[in-house]
Amino acid sequence: MKTCPMHPEVTSYQPGSCPKCGMKLVEKNQQPQNTVESSQHVTHSQERNTHRGIRIFYTCPMDPDVIQGQSGNCPKCGMKLVAMNSDHEGHEDHAAMEKDFKKRFFITLPFVITTMLLSPNIQKWLHFSINFQGIGWLLFAIGAFIFFFGGLPFFKAARGELLNKNPGMMTLVAFAITVGFSFSVAATFLFPGESLYWEIATLISVFLLGHWLEMRAVRGATGALTELAKLIPPSAHLVEAGNIVDVKTSELKIGNRVLVKPGEKIPVDGVVIDGESSVNESMITGESRPIIKKKGESVIGGTINQDGSLTIEVSKTGADTAISQIMKLIREAQSTKPNVQHLADRAAGVLFYIAVIAGALSFITWLLILPHGAIFAATVAVAAVVVACPHALGLAIPTVTTITSTLGAKNGILIKDMKGLEIARKLNYVVFDKTGTLTRGEFGVTEIILNQKSDIKDQIKLLRLAAAIEVQSQHSIARGIVSEAKKKKLEITNVKEFKSYPGKGATGKVDDKKIVVGNKTLMEELKIEMENGGWETENKTNTPVYVAIEGELAGVILLADIIREESKEAVKRLHDMGVKTAMLTGDTQDVANEVGKQLDMDTVFAQVLPEEKVNRVKQLQNEGNIVAMVGDGVNDAPSLTQSHVGIAIGAGTDVAVEAADIVLMKNDPMDVVKAISLSRKTNTKMMQNLAWATGYNVFAIPTAAGVLYPSFGILLRPEWAALLMSASSIIVVFNALLLRRSSL
Repeated sequence: MKTCPMHPEVTSYQPGSCPKCGMKLVEKNQQPQNTVESSQHVTHSQERNTHRGIRIFYTCPMDPDVIQGQSGNCPKCGMKLVAMNSDHEGHEDHAAMEKDFKKRFFITLPFVITTMLLSPNIQKWLHFSINFQGIGWLLFAIGAFIFFFGGLPFFKAARGELLNKNPGMMTLVAFAITVGFSFSVAATFLFPGESLYWEIATLISVFLLGHWLEMRAVRGATGALTELAKLIPPSAHLVEAGNIVDVKTSELKIGNRVLVKPGEKIPVDGVVIDGESSVNESMITGESRPIIKKKGESVIGGTINQDGSLTIEVSKTGADTAISQIMKLIREAQSTKPNVQHLADRAAGVLFYIAVIAGALSFITWLLILPHGAIFAATVAVAAVVVACPHALGLAIPTVTTITSTLGAKNGILIKDMKGLEIARKLNYVVFDKTGTLTRGEFGVTEIILNQKSDIKDQIKLLRLAAAIEVQSQHSIARGIVSEAKKKKLEITNVKEFKSYPGKGATGKVDDKKIVVGNKTLMEELKIEMENGGWETENKTNTPVYVAIEGELAGVILLADIIREESKEAVKRLHDMGVKTAMLTGDTQDVANEVGKQLDMDTVFAQVLPEEKVNRVKQLQNEGNIVAMVGDGVNDAPSLTQSHVGIAIGAGTDVAVEAADIVLMKNDPMDVVKAISLSRKTNTKMMQNLAWATGYNVFAIPTAAGVLYPSFGILLRPEWAALLMSASSIIVVFNALLLRRSSL
């Protein structure tokens, strides 16, 4: 299969060019390392942009839904983008930007206070008087300094918005303070009268304070990739020719051998070639219990080696590592938008024009229709423009989706598409693939039955003899018998004259006796008497393995695919959530019904071929159900794609499952419950933020325009409008941050 290096979702069995970007398609397993993710923001030149072997991506401090593969300016507000996934200099840039707002706020604050003290209205309200020759010139000088020095960040950002033809919050701020300052200059030099210097000064001061606090809040909501990147240690102990040399993690190559000491982080994905230890993988897979790692087992970069030394051979580097794949999925999730965000984006875009219209109408109304003078009209107009800034509405959803991707990743739930997570809250049917999902995908011995006519009267002896034959086989049933013998710590005797009968069983000599282990067909072929055994009529839900000694049937070992304990709890929890469950399996109807009964499944689809699974999903959809499919992400790809929400389970280190909307790191059906719970909690936060942002504008715009002034004398001054606007943005961010405390 071929795919596009720039757009991995584009696949084809025929050579050609990508329909999206025109690049030549390459073999899917021959893509260059650090292949660029499928994002509209990423370009070829960004491929070299790596740190510790991990791609660096950039986001806007004020618009967290903006993610790009290279540094530059935000297409929404024009602010400088900062690095979001390493201890790269972008973090210093982000801190510097926060400090810049803070610095400008405190530098201008004394001048703002001075302006207020020199303003006639303030003196009148507080009953004191300060007046001297040239006070107007002094107010102009101070006002100009505050306007140009304090307002500079807003003018730069407004320029970026206008150049990108996307006028928004910064344009409104720049417009409001420019109108107010221009009016004051005119009142000072052209037609002497009352100015708005103190109003504009306080407005700028409040905006600087609000943006400083808001940037701090947004930064707290966008730390998922930063925290993941920090998991990778900067250096590793490379083993070369018997010597240990410390090298940068980014310099490691496939095949290198690395020593990991107790208490250290594993620097890169690899395979244990020496040593034994327990490894804490909770930060990657969400598994709370340490995992014992022995020779031949895989380890994940970023996890913590606990009590023993391990020597690992590097198996993956760069974009192929689990951390990089997880970060890729988080970036993709943060750059995708649920349907509700598209609605919020359109509303935020409309709000800019509503603000301008509200300001113009307010000025005309209070100047001409309800005459209160130019100063009053200008004050109301500026307040109306300021209070209608759409930033709270623009932040309402992106901050929630950003927190959601972080919370999901910490629980081993990786979200590829926010639309899928958005739909998950509506699910009323979850379809599970049986083998490897609800069951362990490995056979276990359930019962050993002896033939009463045989000389063998000991179940343990029968198991030992069968295991001696089956240890030579790689079949899953054979492994189940051997595993049971090892569990009982039986000594497995060497077999002689071993002979395999593919698909039927095997024979050999153990303790100088000829042993036959196999199915009914093999017994019949070797003319072993089965009469009066009754095996074919009993325990239909299990798989029988017959054992014969010296041509006489000695007994039968019954095996079954082991059901996960967590599967029962998952089905129960789903039922408690009002979600029905179905099981897909290729087993016979009897076996399927027994497993379905044990798990309390609502629907059981038996004897389903892999290519027929998608039809069973369609069947449930045609009945009006919102369906999720849970499978391994490979054999179940068509049904994962057909379902409303595709959930790939047990992806482990191979987390880039293309067909799924949600990827679960562990083989734990309980994580399906967690994913649906996360969807519902996310939706609740989105609705809360949208309700606040919308309600704020519905109340604030008319109030700022002076609707309540004639009847109640209530007027929202510009500085209070700025404070309210900033507070509304900070509130939606902090409300999103509360999602971090949620338990799934």
